[in-house]
Amino acid sequence: MSGLVAFVKLIDRVNEYVGRGVAWLTLLMVLITFVVVVLRYVYAVGWVWLQESYVWLHGIVFMMGAGYTLLHNGHVRVDIFYRPNSARYKGIIDLLGSLLLLLPLICVVFFVSYDYVLDSWARGEASREAGGLPALFLLKTVILAFCVLIGLQGLSLGARSLLVLMGHPEFQPEEEAESP
Repeated sequence: MSGLVAFVKLIDRVNEYVGRGVAWLTLLMVLITFVVVVLRYVYAVGWVWLQESYVWLHGIVFMMGAGYTLLHNGHVRVDIFYRPNSARYKGIIDLLGSLLLLLPLICVVFFVSYDYVLDSWARGEASREAGGLPALFLLKTVILAFCVLIGLQGLSLGARSLLVLMGHPEFQPEEEAESP
């Protein structure tokens, strides 16, 4: 039992740190976008690599932040069935959802994209655009990191749900503030 609790806390902590770190990339993304707009419309200057950088950052933020979002119940769910029910009902839904839906899908994404990413690394793939960023293989690697982070958070969600079902109410999901 204590091993399961330690596992949940470890994975939650990892995704908390990754999510908070990735959040800073949104500030960088906004600043780069501002610079691109000013350079283009004020000075009529543009660099492909600079434009690609905020697109790449956008992808990194969403993919690396997905586990953090799952940790904080930020993903879309059908609240009409979920929210008004008991902690036990939520635990069953979260356990079944993570084991039967989330984890199998993440495994499929991981195994389908694995060769795709390895091929990109083998070729040292760069942007197709002239003057683009040179290391596209690094961006594609984020797909695998996404699978690992959200897969681990899915396991944590399943373990957390199991703990709630076993009588540990401190592991039940955070309640959202009611909107007026």
